[in-house]
Amino acid sequence: MAVPQRVVTNDELAQRIDTSDEWIRSRTGIRERRIASDEQTSASLGAEAAQRALDMARLNPADLERFVDVWLAVQ
Repeated sequence: MAVPQRVVTNDELAQRIDTSDEWIRSRTGIRERRIASDEQTSASLGAEAAQRALDMARLNPADLERFVDVWLAVQ
């Protein structure tokens, strides 16, 4: 797994707009969100996650027969 480093909490969000941590959590369950930097893309985060998975499995990319990448965008 790879996630952006920057964390924005509900309290930080409440400083910018008229809301509160309690209001957001009670309606969405969200406590914090991650914000990607300008240099981070879904592709770079995916590559980082894939490399971590390979490292954990003690494999090299050449050891894989195939790689399947799946993602979902909700609109």
